[in-house]
Amino acid sequence: MSVSLDLFGDRWSLLIIRDLMVRGFRTFREFQLSGEGIATNILADRLQRLEAGGIITAEAEETDGRKLNYRLTEKGIDLAPVLLELLIWGARHEETSAPCALVREMEQKREEIVAEARRRWRERDLTPLIPRFEDSGVGGKLARRRRGARKHRKG
Repeated sequence: MSVSLDLFGDRWSLLIIRDLMVRGFRTFREFQLSGEGIATNILADRLQRLEAGGIITAEAEETDGRKLNYRLTEKGIDLAPVLLELLIWGARHEETSAPCALVREMEQKREEIVAEARRRWRERDLTPLIPRFEDSGVGGKLARRRRGARKHRKG
């Protein structure tokens, strides 16, 4: 377990893996604008660490070779069952913006969701695996309030 945690066991690394796997993010800018508030130096460091650990790979953008797209490796996509369990556990035991119906579906269809994550990875399908739910309902209001408070503190 120690080896695993050394590779991907901090908050930012797990969120990057989540965003690659679940949200279809690929670029530095997408990770930076994800709403998590990661500093650019930390993001750059975690991307380098994940790449050095063989969890992700950086590929040149087809239309502009100066830009990089990040992608999970096979080693990275093998984290799908772990990430799914973390999502379910968090939604079950802590207050999140995930709708109860979505959590129940994730619990009941674990194998199908992991299989779909693998299919999307294989086919390079960037469609988000789990729909955005943080911008709707109570969770969305809380998230927007938190973002507003952060902006207010900065300004």
